[in-house]
Amino acid sequence: MVAGALGTSVIVRAPALAQGKKESVLATPHRNSPRFELDEVTIRKLQAGMKSGEVTARSITAEYLMRIDEIDKRGPAINSIIEINPEAMAIAKALDEERKAQGPRGPLHGIPVLIKENISTHDRMMTTAGSLALAGSIPARDSFVVTRLREAGAIILAKANLSEWADVRSYQSTSGWSSRGGQTRNPYALDRNPNGSSAGSGAAIAANLGVVALGTETDGSVTCPSSANCLVGIKPTVGLASRRGIVPISHTQDTPGPMARTVTDAVILLCAMSGIDPEDSATAGSRGKAKVDYTPFLDARGLKGARIGVGRKTFAFGEAVDKLLNNAIAAMKEAGAEIIDPADIRTLGQFESAEQVVLHYELKADLNAYLSGLGPGAPVHSLQEVIEFNQKNWKREMPYFGQERFLKSAALGPLSSPEYLEAHEKAHRLTRTEGIDALMDKFHLDAIVAPTAGLPWVTDLVNGDHDTGKSSRPAAVAGYPNLTVPAGFVFGLPAGISFFGRAYSEPTLIKLAYSFEQITQHRRPPKFLPTADLTV
Repeated sequence: MVAGALGTSVIVRAPALAQGKKESVLATPHRNSPRFELDEVTIRKLQAGMKSGEVTARSITAEYLMRIDEIDKRGPAINSIIEINPEAMAIAKALDEERKAQGPRGPLHGIPVLIKENISTHDRMMTTAGSLALAGSIPARDSFVVTRLREAGAIILAKANLSEWADVRSYQSTSGWSSRGGQTRNPYALDRNPNGSSAGSGAAIAANLGVVALGTETDGSVTCPSSANCLVGIKPTVGLASRRGIVPISHTQDTPGPMARTVTDAVILLCAMSGIDPEDSATAGSRGKAKVDYTPFLDARGLKGARIGVGRKTFAFGEAVDKLLNNAIAAMKEAGAEIIDPADIRTLGQFESAEQVVLHYELKADLNAYLSGLGPGAPVHSLQEVIEFNQKNWKREMPYFGQERFLKSAALGPLSSPEYLEAHEKAHRLTRTEGIDALMDKFHLDAIVAPTAGLPWVTDLVNGDHDTGKSSRPAAVAGYPNLTVPAGFVFGLPAGISFFGRAYSEPTLIKLAYSFEQITQHRRPPKFLPTADLTV
């Protein structure tokens, strides 16, 4: 039975396969983690189980609801889920009936998916970006990416907690904290931070609370929590997937992205969520460049003959992390890759201030447009109204950090301001033509690799994040793709390696990342330890 905060539902399990005929979709539980029959299961295994009749969408959904109740809300209390979809079981039942009548729609048919809580859904769940200022807000329609997932047969199981307003309210914020959802914890060491604004998505998938998740990234918010939670994360080229219906920060840099335990699962989700949206002009740029199906690029021999540059200037996350990444580079070389080391972006350190100018200007313009579009019944309609709400409700909204970034953004002028236009041009020029493109042209590279981020820090609500560094900025500012894969552990804490490159180079990055994943197999489920294991 699924009980407690979730209410009560009967778990419906189909008859098991005859012993020895086929590998069961149900996993052997890991010794150091709470028992879960779908632990580390993949999309393809679930599809095989539903095809054979061993499991159903309804039984799978019920298992995950029970897992959320046991792991997220009781003990070890990851606190990564902000709201359960009350219609999930009914949707699963309908999808089972559809499968029986006419077969599956595709690889996501009946698969439970988690989405970050800044991604709009028109159902019985709210979309608040973690803020009490938007409590009760239900947008008039689904976001584009949610529409695509529903059409693919995915079950929106729940919404994941996040850093409030995608971590753009304050300079001294704590990642994974929102006034609506509280603090999310890292399942690998519960006193450590899950990192990035997609913190709940990362912690939840690492803890096997869903099959795959959607996060969003402006600069590091898909890749960094993926690194901190031993996941694969894909930050696509801006425009590969629509941002319509996602609570915004920056139309220049925002994008949704898949987070999963394997490259294959992340790629399956990427295929479903991508597409041209007439209401997001950035997606027009993907016409003729995007692929309908990225799964053919899952090539186990993809590293052979590839030219890969090493971004040495980003190796500043400590000796232990640098050692992991050096081991990763050695593994790529052994797999047949040609390594160019060092291969550093010449303009590193020259575009960061321009990025901040762009983000502050676009935050005001884009958030005002989103909030005003919620209609007259919405709790707030502008950035200024959010600021005023926070001031009036500071004990609940700002107990640990303020809203100085909001205040700075609100004081700025329109997007026609010369300061904004100059910063926008500078940021793109220094990260694109004089940055990533110039480096790849110089060395004829297929991709650049770098450590994704430093190790997860101890969560500190008093002082805020102890940022240990990240390599996401060049690709984020350029709007180019970035794919992170697990690279190993230090003291039981995960670290990832990032592959990034030119616009719409997802096929190449997928090929390289999948090959690296297959030869290294660094993914391990969490043990829910109270703190880092200093003995390993």
